[in-house]
Amino acid sequence: MLRVPVGVSARHIHLCTEHVKVLFGAHEGLHEFRPLRQPGQFAAHETVKVVGPRGEFAKVRILGPARSLSQLEISRTDAVALGIDAPVRMSGEVTGTPGIRIVGPQGEVALHEGVIVAARHIHLSPADALAWHVSQHQSVCVRLGVGERTLTLENVVVRIHETFVCEMHIDTDEANAAGVQTGDMGTVVMV
Repeated sequence: MLRVPVGVSARHIHLCTEHVKVLFGAHEGLHEFRPLRQPGQFAAHETVKVVGPRGEFAKVRILGPARSLSQLEISRTDAVALGIDAPVRMSGEVTGTPGIRIVGPQGEVALHEGVIVAARHIHLSPADALAWHVSQHQSVCVRLGVGERTLTLENVVVRIHETFVCEMHIDTDEANAAGVQTGDMGTVVMV
C-alpha cells in the first residue's frame, strides 16, 4: 500500500521578479514567513490583493522564491467569488487562461493571463517514482479521508524532480470534500 502525505493548497500567488519589484518597490524582495515541505519553497511574509470582475481577496499569500512567470492558483469556489472561469491546469501552464489585477503596497499589475485552478498532483523524487513504478505525468487515484467523508480522487498527476519530496497537493475544495487537512495521509490506488 502506497501512502502519501497531503498538502492542502489555499489560494496563493507566484510572482516573477519584475512583478515583485512593481508591487513592493525596486529594492524589495520576498521574505520567508515559513518554509514549505518542498525544498527551497516558502510562504512569504508579503501578501497582495487580487481583484476580479466580481470580487476580490484582500490578502493572498505569495509563495517564493520568485518564478519566471506570475500566476494565481485558486479553488473553484474562489473562481466563482472573483467572477473568473479559471481552468484546471498544471502549475506554469497559463496560456489562454484569464487574467487578474494584482495590487501591492507600491503598485499594481494587470496580469493578462495566469489564473488557474491547480490540477491535483503528487510530487515525487526519482527514487520514489522508481519504487512506486510510476512515470512523469502518469495519472493515479488517491483515496482520502475516513468514515463518511472518504472519497477517491482520480486524475492525480505524478510530477517527478530530483528536488521533490513525496507530497500530494490538493486545493481547499477537494480537502473540504474529503474532510482532510495538511499532514493527513492518502492511499495511492494505481490506475
